[in-house]
Amino acid sequence: MPVAAAAPLISSVQKLVLYETRARYFLVGSNPAETKYRVLKIDRTEPKDLVIIDDKHVYTQQEVRELLGRLDLGNRTKMGQKGSSGLSRAVSAFGIVGFVRFLEGYYIVLITKRRKMADIGGHAIYKIEDTNMIYIPNDSVRVSHPDEARYLRIFQNVDLSSNFYFSYSYDLSHSLQYNLTVLRMPLETLKTETTQTRQESFDIFEDEGLSTQGGSGVFGICSKPYEKYVWNAKLLEAVRGAVHRDWLLYIIHGFCGQSKLLIYGRPIYVTLIARRSSKFAGTRFLKRGSNCEGDVANEVETEQILYDASVMSFSAGSYSSYVQVRGSVPLYWSQDISTMMPKPPITLDQADPYAHVAALHFDQMLQRFGSPIIILNLVKEREKRKHERILSEELVAAVTYLNQFLPPEHAIIYIPWDMAKYTKSKLCNVLDRLNVIAESVVKKTGFFVNRPDSYCSILRPDEKWNELGGCVVSTGRLQTGVLRTNCVDCLDRTNTAQFMVGKCALAYQLYSLGLIDKPNLQFDTDAVRLFEELYEDHGDTLSLQYGGSQLVHRVKTYRKIAPWTQHSKDIMQTLSRYYSNAFSDADRQDSINLFLGVFKPAEGKPHLWELPTDFYLHHKNTLNLSQTRQSYTYWWTTGVLKHLPLPFDEVTCAENRRKLTVKKFHKYEEEIDIHNEFFRPYELSSFDETFCLAMTNSTRDFMPKNVGIDPSPFTVRKPDETGKSVLGNKNNREETVLQRKTAASAPPPPSEEAVSSSSEDDSGTDKEDEGAVSQRSTPVKVTDAGDNTKITENVVQSTKDVYGVNLSDIPSEDDLAIYARFVQLGQSQHKQDKGSQQFSSKHPLDKVINLIPISSFSQDNIYEVQPPRADRKSIEIFHAHIQAGRGNMQPLGRDDFLMYREYIRNRYM
Repeated sequence: MPVAAAAPLISSVQKLVLYETRARYFLVGSNPAETKYRVLKIDRTEPKDLVIIDDKHVYTQQEVRELLGRLDLGNRTKMGQKGSSGLSRAVSAFGIVGFVRFLEGYYIVLITKRRKMADIGGHAIYKIEDTNMIYIPNDSVRVSHPDEARYLRIFQNVDLSSNFYFSYSYDLSHSLQYNLTVLRMPLETLKTETTQTRQESFDIFEDEGLSTQGGSGVFGICSKPYEKYVWNAKLLEAVRGAVHRDWLLYIIHGFCGQSKLLIYGRPIYVTLIARRSSKFAGTRFLKRGSNCEGDVANEVETEQILYDASVMSFSAGSYSSYVQVRGSVPLYWSQDISTMMPKPPITLDQADPYAHVAALHFDQMLQRFGSPIIILNLVKEREKRKHERILSEELVAAVTYLNQFLPPEHAIIYIPWDMAKYTKSKLCNVLDRLNVIAESVVKKTGFFVNRPDSYCSILRPDEKWNELGGCVVSTGRLQTGVLRTNCVDCLDRTNTAQFMVGKCALAYQLYSLGLIDKPNLQFDTDAVRLFEELYEDHGDTLSLQYGGSQLVHRVKTYRKIAPWTQHSKDIMQTLSRYYSNAFSDADRQDSINLFLGVFKPAEGKPHLWELPTDFYLHHKNTLNLSQTRQSYTYWWTTGVLKHLPLPFDEVTCAENRRKLTVKKFHKYEEEIDIHNEFFRPYELSSFDETFCLAMTNSTRDFMPKNVGIDPSPFTVRKPDETGKSVLGNKNNREETVLQRKTAASAPPPPSEEAVSSSSEDDSGTDKEDEGAVSQRSTPVKVTDAGDNTKITENVVQSTKDVYGVNLSDIPSEDDLAIYARFVQLGQSQHKQDKGSQQFSSKHPLDKVINLIPISSFSQDNIYEVQPPRADRKSIEIFHAHIQAGRGNMQPLGRDDFLMYREYIRNRYM
């Protein structure tokens, strides 16, 4: 069955301006090019109700100016009076977070600042930097309430500028595998869905775009977000059915980071996205275990995405991803913090002999990830006083009970491993053991890649590659199942375990894209250091959100290579976490409950700060009993088991098709043109502000600055060789002796400018003598007179260190003959024009040989460049490359296959 040409729908509302009159707010939204406009009218005369009118018409720039001019003229206090404007500009924004009401009228929350954090196939991911909360009703109709200001302060305690992310074209609530699987739906399915959408839908906006009958077009697809990871779903609830979908901007909370891995100049983007669940969300000791619906505390879905940035298109590019999950143990348990103990005792709150909440939780995972579900339990197994072991025993009993009713091939896999015990042992290496677990996990679940196995992998299959699990399809591989890691807090131990699994999966991802010859990565390589830094930022961010402090134990701690100063930092983080848990977590929990709509203020109800507990807010079965009782044996949702190991959410069926919005566009329409969205030819671009140049770079930030070092990011470095340890650590900048082994003509790297400016005196003495070596080239630690010998040893280096060969011996005759031939070739190439060397000046530099530049450019100077003429063959190769970037691959001919086989035979056989 043919696959449709499909692309994600791009929101046409990316710039907003809020205009104000006494009776209404007018929210004008436009696309980035400011060629299409939409208008939202918000009534200000209603004191407590939200009245929004969405104008169906799509305006041009001229039409919007005329509309605003008429509104300005019609709302002036006196007709024809220019001094009193009837329409004033209130604020500019980039999106709507939502609408919220406490005890008075509604507020609108707008995103006023954003920052680009990542790019996936040209789809930008932004972080919210600042927001503005505006009260909608006019002062003349406002009904004041004494507790409104307190609710407003509690709501604003949720810092929206801290790790909230959104995208105009990429669905952040779903994984890359889901988003690309939707784009590869069969053509007939999309045609049917488009026709049904137009005939049966009551959405008045769905009649836009190209007719489905005739004409070449591209299907634009927009999927319904996965509400578990959407944090403003309740804030948009009041307007979801009344406005066009382009006004709705869904945000996630967690972490997003991206770094560039340069493999001999080829850009590979490594992205880490963490989605924090909005269900049963809260702080460390106040949210433990699970609620009655199977949602667990501190549940985070972490996805690592790898793709070749040289090709941007989802259809033609190479993309790979791997997903894993962390979350509290899915049982009814808690810890009492009233005792002010660092480790309060663990209490099982309710008996659950039929594993009801665990069944609900694992049912959710089967629907989203498929099978197998692998549980890596890192809690302590042996304790003098029974503490963490209570959770292990209950979890084992729940998994054993649930597995009785599942088919054996889809059973939940349980892996217990006491990580704390192995860490204390001097004979055991924690990370080696974790690496063994990671290999077995990745082999069972597989990973996602959107291209079939390369021909060289088929010719020379790797042993580990043949054992890889997952689902192999014609378009690549799918991840089936997921690893679920937990300890007690799901912070320090969990982050290190997830890093090791992610490192193992990263090796397979690189191998599947043809970037390494074996699916294996070593520590102390630039690639792993870059990935480790991403994971530590990811772990610190998640730990601050849930525990109130950064990570206490890091990957270096478990590798036992952390510096001695790390111990004092660990103590400070422990104290910070304890202080946050004891004094500020209750206020943060109230803010989260109010922001997520778990608590809704109302007249006659107790206020949020008057509640002794929020238990009944998160456990709905305490207020009313459910009418439907779940089966004790068939505990999964109907239809899930039939499609395993594939996840039910990604199966093409009527239920999933109802979650999609499908429209047909011309292929150059802005709503599906990601090229126009990414490059923005209508804007002035600056290299200093270009995201791809400013992001973390493996070559600039991690590769040693020594000449002669292998530039491959997969080469194992010495601990003191990395560029990060020399240039990135601000505390050690003045203490570290920087040995830059650069050629005389090589300019210093940008990162080194900051080092030398902070530790060296940039006086004008170096500029006077052009032949002298600048201080920037060799910054040296300022020491006492007794250390002069050490300074000399650091500055004056042997030729063995600089060039990799000892030049103390006289070169052999063969080497001299080769060198003489090289000089002759150079002299014959750079012929002098004797007639042009008549200098009138008597300057000492007059006798310097004037070399004619060798260049393919006929005219090349600082003012203009005349490009060389390309031959016909080169033009054909270039056009073929452009077509390949658009997904139109030319078929390989017989000569190509013969040449490739000859190459493989000569190289490997």
